[in-house]
Amino acid sequence: MTMKITALSVYPIKGLRGIVLQSAQIGPLGIKHDRSFMLYEVHPTTGELKKIQLDSHPRCALFEQHITPRPQDGAASLAVRYLGSTLQGSEATEDDSTIELPLEPDMSSLEKTDVVLHGSPASAYRMGDSYDTWFSQHFGVSAMLVYLGDGRRAVLGQTLPPKPAQEQQQPQGWMSSLTSYVTGAQGSGSGSGPWLSFSDVAPLMVASETSLQDVKDRLLNGQPVEMYKFRPNIVVDGAGEDAWAEDFWAEIAIGPSGNSEKSALQLTGNCVRCLSLNVDYQTGKPAEGELGNVLKRLMKDRRVDTGSKWSPVFGRYAFLDGRHTEGITVSVGDSVEVTRRNTERTVWDWPGM
Repeated sequence: MTMKITALSVYPIKGLRGIVLQSAQIGPLGIKHDRSFMLYEVHPTTGELKKIQLDSHPRCALFEQHITPRPQDGAASLAVRYLGSTLQGSEATEDDSTIELPLEPDMSSLEKTDVVLHGSPASAYRMGDSYDTWFSQHFGVSAMLVYLGDGRRAVLGQTLPPKPAQEQQQPQGWMSSLTSYVTGAQGSGSGSGPWLSFSDVAPLMVASETSLQDVKDRLLNGQPVEMYKFRPNIVVDGAGEDAWAEDFWAEIAIGPSGNSEKSALQLTGNCVRCLSLNVDYQTGKPAEGELGNVLKRLMKDRRVDTGSKWSPVFGRYAFLDGRHTEGITVSVGDSVEVTRRNTERTVWDWPGM
């Protein structure tokens, strides 16, 4: 039985609510515009930057994103709407609940700044005081919005970067892997190689509805848990596959049903999970009751990656196959076939997490 894509999502500003798509353009950095912006909390005295993500800042769940299509004579924009209540002491009003920013900013007018995410550094661009102020008022902390633009983050570790067959027998440590990226041995800043935007450790994350059903079956009182909590880019129905079969998927082929031309994704690593699964998207706080126990329920038998023995696994990280130099387009309803499987689970070895 052939699987199908049932959902596609993009997250232009990392950590905030995703945008549901019917079709998506996928390139070396994943779905177009995915995680091209990121928020950092700025320490009031030292200026040290701390990433703003759901696990540490559950208020992220209260920010909705929407892309406004590109008009004929202008550029597309990203609207962000705050769905929560105004914080006590904040100068923000109900009229300040939405802010709009260019989806592809003019970098020539922006200040450069160096940032680090999960040990992988990048040079990014500050979007400016007006955006920082808006997010600061709604988060209740000093926030800074940055745009990656032409910056790139290296893929670290030995197991996550996809490698040509002839290189798979040449192991290398994460430092030599990083050096090869910097010197251009595995790609260039143009994005032709396996580089990252502000996605955690890989451009794409693939999840299965069959495995989600297993998660739901673990919760007491039949409490629902939605796929958006796991923040995948590509969701497949899992038809013909057992729950958690994706742990062993190494390659999948995607294409319109009945079309012999398929596009390939290389699945290289497990997605290890954190407290973000327990966030209540209605309150922007840790969920109460059974919905606050999603991570705990997975801890029982889903700590299956020996490289991250304390974190349960849900989903697989993926890269666009290097043969697709012009990128691909995928759509909800496209067929999905597992074309290569691993005999053993991959081992997590990202050094920055």
